[in-house]
Amino acid sequence: MADAVSIDGVSKSFGRVEAVQPLELTLRAGEFIGLIGHNGAGKSTLLRMLTGILAPDEGRVLIDGMDIQKSPREARQRFGAVPENPALYEYMTAREYLDFVRQIRGGDRAEYLLEQLHLSNDADRLIREYSQGMRRKTALAAALLSQPKVLFLDESLNGLDPPSASVVKGLLKEHVDSGGCVFLSTHVVETVESVADRVVMMAHGQLVADVQVSDLASGGLEALFLERLEETRDKST
Repeated sequence: MADAVSIDGVSKSFGRVEAVQPLELTLRAGEFIGLIGHNGAGKSTLLRMLTGILAPDEGRVLIDGMDIQKSPREARQRFGAVPENPALYEYMTAREYLDFVRQIRGGDRAEYLLEQLHLSNDADRLIREYSQGMRRKTALAAALLSQPKVLFLDESLNGLDPPSASVVKGLLKEHVDSGGCVFLSTHVVETVESVADRVVMMAHGQLVADVQVSDLASGGLEALFLERLEETRDKST
C-alpha cells in the first residue's frame, strides 16, 4: 500500500513539557487507523501538526508526498479534517455551506453525502438550529466532499446517536475501501475496536504501540493500552 502520511521524527514541546516526543509513523492508503491515548497523551498536538495548525519543533509531515509546512496549500488539498468541536458558518444552511466548501476545495457529492448522512430533509435549515450530532455530520460531509486522500478525525464519532454512528462508520469504510486513509483520534477503546484495522497508542507524548486489531491478544485493546500506559509510568519514575 502507498504511503498516505509520513511522520518523520516529529516532536513538539511547550516550555518544559514534551507534548510529543520524536515520533516516526507511516499511515497507508486503504487503512483505517485509530489513535488512542489518555488525556494529555499528545493526541491533539499530533493531529494539529499533521494538519498544519502547529509547526513541529523538529521533523516533518508529508501528506501524500507533500510537506505540510513547505507546501501547505498543496498538502491541505489532499486531506479533510473534522475537529472535536467543528466551527461552521451558523447562518448558512448545510446545503449552502457544502456549496461554499465545493467552491474552495472542489467535489460534486453534496447531495449524495446529505442523503447518506440523513441530512437531506434538514439541509435548508440554518446550521445554528442543528443539534451537535447534526453539526458533526455536516462537518464530515464537508471533509469528504472532495474525496481527499486522507481524513483526520478528532473524537468525531462523539455525540452521535447509534443510527447516525452506524451511518458515519459506513461512509468511513466506503472511503477506506476506495483507497483513502482514515486516522481517528479517540479515547473510546470500544469505538476503535469496532471500526479500525490498525491501532496506534500514545502515552505521555510517546508512541507506545502500533498493532493490527486482528492481532490483539486476549483482553483486547483495553488490556494492551493499560499495560503500555503502566510501562511508560514506570520509565518516567
